[in-house]
Amino acid sequence: MTDDGLPVVSPPFGAGEPGRTDGADAPRVAGVLLAAGTSSRFGDDNKLLATVDGEPVVRRAARTLVDAGVDPVVVVVGHEGNRVRDAVSDLPVEIVVNDAYEAGQSTSVRAGIGALGDTDTPGDADTPPDAAVIALGDMPLVDPETVETLVAAYAAGAGDALAAAYDGDRGNPVLFDRRFFDRLVAVDGDVGGREILLESDASALVAVGDPGVRRDVDRPEDLPGGR
Repeated sequence: MTDDGLPVVSPPFGAGEPGRTDGADAPRVAGVLLAAGTSSRFGDDNKLLATVDGEPVVRRAARTLVDAGVDPVVVVVGHEGNRVRDAVSDLPVEIVVNDAYEAGQSTSVRAGIGALGDTDTPGDADTPPDAAVIALGDMPLVDPETVETLVAAYAAGAGDALAAAYDGDRGNPVLFDRRFFDRLVAVDGDVGGREILLESDASALVAVGDPGVRRDVDRPEDLPGGR
């Protein structure tokens, strides 16, 4: 158990447990990238458009989801939305505009999860995927393998609300089963699904060897090598 009270699971997952079906009936997992914030602590510039190795921060974060194979990948934009959209325009992602982004991160979670389909109509053409990985647009150093590990843990039955953890410390991204989608679209304020993660009896931390899950960009000095 960690300080959060959550168990930590490590590969291989679900030993001796039935898990979820593999192959053609493997769970469908989408990706939601939250990229609507105002970058208030970064200064006059938009931190999502700062570059790491010549690539915009938000594009690197979106590419992590794309390279991990989750589908669809939804990018939620708000502040300077057109510029952020342009930064990811060459990637196979869907753009969702959150006009209420100034009200906090929960509004972007609501927009992103809401774009995945009708959570109340099983069997409908717009039925959402089995789960969604929620990632942050200001975390450009997360490895695609980390997202793959979260999905593998979910597929093996390790939990229905999972967060990546490095050296025992909870980080991002997080994964939520579809049964939590209605609760995610109902959260308020400047939080995502943290309360759901900490309160659910189906939650766990997934151990990964990726320090990027703990590294976000708030200020110019947070960029690798400085601004």
